[in-house]
Amino acid sequence: MIRSEIHSESIDTTSIHICKGLSVEEEKYLERSSDPLFNSISVTDLMGKGGDEDKQSNGSEPLKLDTFPAWAKDVGECEERFGVSVERGLSSSEVLTRHQIYGLNELEKPEGTSLLKLILEQFNDTLVRILLAAAVISFVLALVDGDEGGEMGITAFVEPLVIFLILIVNAIVGIWQETNAEKALEALKEIQSQQATVTRDGVKVSSLPAKELVPGDVVELRVGDKVPADMRVVGLVSSTLRVEQGSLTGESEAVSKTTKAVEENADIQGKKCMVFAGTTVVNGSCVCLVTHTGMSTEIGRVHSQIQEAAQHEEDTPLKKKLNEFGEALTLIIGLICALVWLINVKYFLSWEYVDGWPRNFKFSFEKCTYYFEIAVALAVAAIPEGLPAVITTCLALGTRKMAQKNALVRKLPSVETLGCTTVICSDKTGTLTTNQMAVSKIVAMGSRIGTLRSFNVEGTSFDPRDGEIDDWPVGRMDKNLQMIAKIAAVCNDASVEQSENQFVARGMPTEAALKVLVEKMGFPEGANKASSLADGNGLRCCGLWSELEHRIATLEFDRDRKSMGVMVDSSSGRKLLLVKGAVENVLERSTHIQLLDGSTQELDQYSRDLILQSLHDMSMSALRCLGFAYSDVPSDFATYDGSEDHPAHQQLLNPSNYSSIESNLTFVGFVGLRDPPRKEVHNKSTAEAICREIGVFEADEDISSRSLTGKEFMDVKDQKNHLRQSGGLLFSRAEPKHKQEIVRLLKEDGEVVAMTGDGVNDAPALKLADIGVAMGISGTEVAKEASDMVLADDNFSTIVAAVGEGRSIYNNMKAFIRYMISSNIGEVASIFLTAALGIPEGMIPVQLLWVNLVTDGPPATALGFNPPDKDIMKKPPRRSDDSLITAWILFRYLVIGMYVGVATVGVFIIWYTHSSFMGIDLSQDGHSLVSYSQLAHWDQCSSWEGFKVSPFTAGSQTFSFESNPCEYFHQGKIKASTLSLSVLVAIEMFNSLNALSEDGSLVTMPPWVNPWLLLAMAVSFGLHFVILYVPFLAQVFGIVPLSLNEWLLVLAVSLPVILIDEVLKFVGRCTSGYRYSPRTPSEKKKTE
Repeated sequence: MIRSEIHSESIDTTSIHICKGLSVEEEKYLERSSDPLFNSISVTDLMGKGGDEDKQSNGSEPLKLDTFPAWAKDVGECEERFGVSVERGLSSSEVLTRHQIYGLNELEKPEGTSLLKLILEQFNDTLVRILLAAAVISFVLALVDGDEGGEMGITAFVEPLVIFLILIVNAIVGIWQETNAEKALEALKEIQSQQATVTRDGVKVSSLPAKELVPGDVVELRVGDKVPADMRVVGLVSSTLRVEQGSLTGESEAVSKTTKAVEENADIQGKKCMVFAGTTVVNGSCVCLVTHTGMSTEIGRVHSQIQEAAQHEEDTPLKKKLNEFGEALTLIIGLICALVWLINVKYFLSWEYVDGWPRNFKFSFEKCTYYFEIAVALAVAAIPEGLPAVITTCLALGTRKMAQKNALVRKLPSVETLGCTTVICSDKTGTLTTNQMAVSKIVAMGSRIGTLRSFNVEGTSFDPRDGEIDDWPVGRMDKNLQMIAKIAAVCNDASVEQSENQFVARGMPTEAALKVLVEKMGFPEGANKASSLADGNGLRCCGLWSELEHRIATLEFDRDRKSMGVMVDSSSGRKLLLVKGAVENVLERSTHIQLLDGSTQELDQYSRDLILQSLHDMSMSALRCLGFAYSDVPSDFATYDGSEDHPAHQQLLNPSNYSSIESNLTFVGFVGLRDPPRKEVHNKSTAEAICREIGVFEADEDISSRSLTGKEFMDVKDQKNHLRQSGGLLFSRAEPKHKQEIVRLLKEDGEVVAMTGDGVNDAPALKLADIGVAMGISGTEVAKEASDMVLADDNFSTIVAAVGEGRSIYNNMKAFIRYMISSNIGEVASIFLTAALGIPEGMIPVQLLWVNLVTDGPPATALGFNPPDKDIMKKPPRRSDDSLITAWILFRYLVIGMYVGVATVGVFIIWYTHSSFMGIDLSQDGHSLVSYSQLAHWDQCSSWEGFKVSPFTAGSQTFSFESNPCEYFHQGKIKASTLSLSVLVAIEMFNSLNALSEDGSLVTMPPWVNPWLLLAMAVSFGLHFVILYVPFLAQVFGIVPLSLNEWLLVLAVSLPVILIDEVLKFVGRCTSGYRYSPRTPSEKKKTE
């Protein structure tokens, strides 16, 4: 990131005017450009928290001044720069001044989107706008002419009210999703420290609210404290200081801190003399100098990056396709409406030509309104109103399936996005690896000098039951192995606890792994297995050793000697010193080795070289090795019992004595630990580092151009070209901004990016990615809230399973989208043919709305249960720009749609003009027959002489037209309209069977492969029967009951849709080779 910087010499007084409300003395204080504090003040800092960033002096851009690299300066320089003494701290007046400059030490809360804006955003969708316009027009027409088209009274308002209800529910769901989208920022605040111990005016103030801290404050940290701000370590109170900062930097181990300055260009992990806000002290205590507060801290920068990423969120690939479809639909509806009006303009607007010019215009408002209603009906017919509900239902069902596979989906659209994921940017710790340190090898001494034994250890977790030790002498451990177990169990401050179904470490993961190893090693021969110290988590062996070897003193680990020691009062009556640490360091302080039988021999050069060679081999396999040794306690501690009054206790208070105490050791063996790659990630295992082991790189592959640090990648000139390399890429020591930049570049290059992570440092990239995947067990709340999906088991294989589920869901969504769209094409064709032929309106808008929302809904939803293809994960990911509806599919459904239109209009005409059809008698109800010419010119009925019609029956009703025979084409069309609606419902049910497969025949994929679809068809037919045979509902929808013969007519007209599509599918299968040209996907995997 580029920041324009200036030095203090270039500051003019216009910059200072931003900081208003200061006293004269404070202004003078600020004007002292030589003041160490002022040199690092930027204009945005001067505004303080909540300052208006748009305020600028004289219209100039806000200036950002150089920041003081405290990590690269010694303690004295830091004190001078911040104008403070570590012994006295800041004065009260200085604190007041700096509060005015820097504001409170807390993260900003961005202004939320107003409710009105959120509501308006819900209508920023083409389909919704069309639907809204149709609802408004329907409402107006219902007010003007409530009884038009057979609708009476309140029934005229059913259609607009239902559409409005759909829009309201859609808006509520959208607003709810929006208001839940930014919880990541709130979660970030939760990890901030609440209180701090500060020195001011020479007095130590405990429990000061952390938000009151300012740069220059002197803060004391102890074990367990959460760091309240970014601070420079200026003094160690204990011999060592370790901080758990994995949530910010991604490091799996706690980091040792020092007071020594580091290089100025060091990255976050390299700033060993800095502690960062939100991290936790796990060992030791220290004194620190606050360097950055609030939004200027590293966690504040992450906060800003999350905000920035949230502003760049894009629609999912499916949403983009639906938007494109909506825009195309708008154009099509407009053209069809215009065409319908042009065809029917003669019915409501006529004129005579006089002297070659049109004269005597006649306009019928009633007929104009009628054809306006037809246009509204077209809009209702063309829009798949049920599509949003069906998509939401399908995605919700998909989330349930994924939840069963341990993938918890937080945002529904991300289910579909998974299906077209082309790149997975995976954080190493916890996703590709278990994030649970595990011992994988034990090296013990042999039966004679110059010999070693090794044992491979199975298991990749903190579960003591996970795996065994190969060729282990169960219950027959020799003295050498017993000593290794004893040291691993007692020289250890960690524990392992069972939380629900997971075993988790409490303390250092390496030490927890040693305790798990002790449990796998088992009890020594003849031991009392009913240890009183055995806990409920199964660490019985560790409890036994702790009971046998009573710990009386601890020699803390430090980075100089790289070891830890404990003094124990053994049950054997001896006082022993047990030591574990870096193998080279422990071996260097050893003079003897313990053999298999427990005897000791002098450590000769050959044995030393043999141990070091074995160490080298294990290190090359990415194993972290720890050595074990012991000795009798020095003579000064022969009577030591842990009492502070004992003369030897004074030696333990000075860590510089530890090396001499831990001398003349007897070396017993060592172990190799690793953060194991998950066995599900890849089945290839080599002796290379983790990326080679999981298969990202080959064992002997040259990866010099494909493995970069985050800083090195930022210096690459053509970054996109680097990311386009085939195969895997590795980015180590990547800071949040590096990860975010990698994701951004991949997205710009057309990739659909899934990002996995668990820490605060991953949150900005998780937010920016097309789909962010957080870890459920080890992940921070910040990462979870910024993500779209959470892995309940922290397992990479869960992502793979979720991708497969996403692909299956997308295929099924395509099936029901095609089904619903083809049904809507049929409805449009029906209305268009009605208008083109000039016959009475076959179906009214409320009937079409019923079909689109209710009747079509169950089959469309059931298509979401289609079984996935067996080879679904062997196919390359689809491109995000792949067409939802191809030209061939569109042609197929235009053909089907035209048949639907012909069938629905045809059955309407058949009822009026035929007494029988295909041997089916239609005259039983006694209705009168008319000619097609009469039906097409029904509006001229009043001019026909001697036109009469007979009464007809429908269920228990009788329709008579003695007073006005022309009502036969208005009120009397109710039976023909019912037939049209029933044909439409039946055809769409049979058409849902066609949607089981895009090109597969019903012979190879019969209906019972998806029993839910058969059930859904039964439900839809049942709902249709309800509105037909319940009198009140039949009146609302303007329909009447049908006889058995009339149902036979419906089936005869509807079933051919299956045969037509079978022929089209056959043509599709025969021509698929011509329509699809093979393409080679660029399969990439990026690993962080």
